[in-house]
Amino acid sequence: MSLRPSEQRRDPTAELRRLQILPSASLFEAMGAVDVGARGITFVVNEAGRVVGSLTDGDIRRAILAGNDVHSRCVERIMSTNFTAVTPDTRRVEVLDLMRARHINVVPIVDTDGKLIGLHLLRELFGGETRPNWAFVLAGGKGTRLRPLTENIPKPLIAVAGRPILERIVLHLVGHGFRRIFLSVNYLGHMIEDHFGDGSHFGCRIEYIHETQPLGTGGPLKLLPEPIEHPMLVMNGDLVTQFDIDRLVSFHKRGDFVATLGLRPYHQEVPFGVADVQGDRLTGMREKPRLEMLVNAGIYMVSQAAVDLIEPNEEFPITELFNRALGKGLPVGAHLIEDEWLDVGRHDELNKARGQ
Repeated sequence: MSLRPSEQRRDPTAELRRLQILPSASLFEAMGAVDVGARGITFVVNEAGRVVGSLTDGDIRRAILAGNDVHSRCVERIMSTNFTAVTPDTRRVEVLDLMRARHINVVPIVDTDGKLIGLHLLRELFGGETRPNWAFVLAGGKGTRLRPLTENIPKPLIAVAGRPILERIVLHLVGHGFRRIFLSVNYLGHMIEDHFGDGSHFGCRIEYIHETQPLGTGGPLKLLPEPIEHPMLVMNGDLVTQFDIDRLVSFHKRGDFVATLGLRPYHQEVPFGVADVQGDRLTGMREKPRLEMLVNAGIYMVSQAAVDLIEPNEEFPITELFNRALGKGLPVGAHLIEDEWLDVGRHDELNKARGQ
């Protein structure tokens, strides 16, 4: 492989666990939870896992200034029991109102048992500087590998850490400045449209691309209502990821590529001894080698020059777009996605994303 990845594979449920401490924890342990969570806050849970309080970095500083030693087990005494929490059904606009009214940047999502299942972050909900780029999310698949879960719900609306996968994607995009987002829908697409509407409650403008015939993962790009003025981010609608969008967009622009393919490190253990042979001679043996490769991450950047390579009403995979561009001698980039990334297209990956 020409790109040497530093493998980082995290899941949102594990990160939530690292944000939690017991009431009997020390200030030092609380500081560690705040630091590893990088949210400026940790949540205190009882033995049953129910959230009973919150503790901010400010609370910890004040406790130390008041004369408490860092090894003092005073978390239960100094934690705030008057914390703000919401359920998975709380609307985005209501969460934003709570954040603004109480001057907070993080709101925990709890289930009916009071257990932490997700977080609302102000940056995700409100977003930062507006980008001129559009985003295009492929959300029309039938999710056959996730049946029976997808018999009555489209795969992008399956919940992970208290939030539908596609909602996590949309909020991540909005949080990084995207204000015009296209969703390509087909199977049970009306449920996706009912959930997101015109996008105003999510801080963006959402438009829907409807396929009247199967077009694969690349064909729907030809259905855009107008030409692309700025490179467009394209991604699969079944990814749980907080990848660095700024790095990808900057990489694509800096290289002046017509298309950029996001890549992930992948390894496979061969359960047998592998023989190296030249002609009829054995030249070596490798015992159960580990094969390393870079695979398609389902995240792309495309410019109008790439979309122009697609024929109207043509069914073909988006990966073929890269082969066509290469065949015409056009510049194509390869960008390593090293951040949190899970493809939940299969039951085992979905369970991993859910921490099961």
